Amino acid sequence: MISIPAHTAHDGTKIPAVGLGTWPMDDTQAEEAVSQALGMGYRLVDTATNYRNETGTGRGVARSGVPREEIVVTTKLPGRHHGYDETLASFEESRSRLGLSYVDLYLIHWPLPRVDKYVDSWKAMIELRDRGLVRSIGVSNFTAEHLTRLEAETGVLPSVNQIELHPYFPQDELRAFHADKGIVTESWSPLGRGSSLLDDPELGKIAEAHDVTPGQVVLRWHTQLGAVPIPKSADPVRQRENLDIFGFELTPAEMTAVSDGPRRRLGGDPTTHEEF
Repeated sequence: MISIPAHTAHDGTKIPAVGLGTWPMDDTQAEEAVSQALGMGYRLVDTATNYRNETGTGRGVARSGVPREEIVVTTKLPGRHHGYDETLASFEESRSRLGLSYVDLYLIHWPLPRVDKYVDSWKAMIELRDRGLVRSIGVSNFTAEHLTRLEAETGVLPSVNQIELHPYFPQDELRAFHADKGIVTESWSPLGRGSSLLDDPELGKIAEAHDVTPGQVVLRWHTQLGAVPIPKSADPVRQRENLDIFGFELTPAEMTAVSDGPRRRLGGDPTTHEEF
C-alpha cells in the first residue's frame, strides 16, 4: 500500500497530499471507486451534494474496511442551499446520504457573490464545526477577496480552498495568499480535464526521463507546488498511478516547463459563475 504525506491547515487538520475526486460518477460507480481507492492507500475522498453520489461515496467508505478515523471525507454545500438555516438543513441531508456521524471537511461549493449569502452559510458551518458534526470547514472557488471577507466578518478562515488549478492555470497569487494564511490549496481539474494538456510533447519528454506517465508528472507538479490534487478515476490502474507520485522529484527547470504554456481557465470564474 502506498503511503501518502499530509499537509496541516491552520486549524491543525491533516489533509492528505493527494485525494480521489468522484465527479461525475453515479452512486454505483462511486461506491466501487471509493472502496478500491481506500484499499490501495487513498485517505482523502471528495464528493458534493451536486455530484449526486454522496450515498455511493458513503457506501464505499463503509465497504472499504479502512478505519473511519483514517479517512478525510469531503462534501460541499450547493448554491441553492446558501443561507444560515438552509446550510444547517443541507448538511444534515448530506450526512444522512453519506451514512456518517460526522463529516471531516465541509466546503461551500461556490461563493455566488450576486446572491451574497456565503457569509451566512459560513456562520452556519462554524456552528456545525463547534457542534462536532464537522471536523474542519472550508470553501471552494473563493477568491482572496471572498476569503478576506469571511475572516473580517467572522474571525474564522477556511482551512481549505479547493480551486481550479492545473498547468494552464497555476493560480500563483491565490496560492501565495493561501500559504500566508495557512489555508491548504486543493486542486480541482488537476489534469486539465477536456484539454490537450497530457498530449504536450514537452510533458512527454519529462515523463520519459522519470519513467512515469504524463499524468503522474502533472500530479507531481501539484504536490511540489504545495497543492493537493484530487484527480477523478474509477480505473484501479489509473488510481494507483495517480497515487504513486512520491517516488520521483521534478527539477526546477521541469517544474517551469510543465506550466510554460498558455494561461486559461477551463471552468467558471468565481466572481460571476453561478451553480445552484
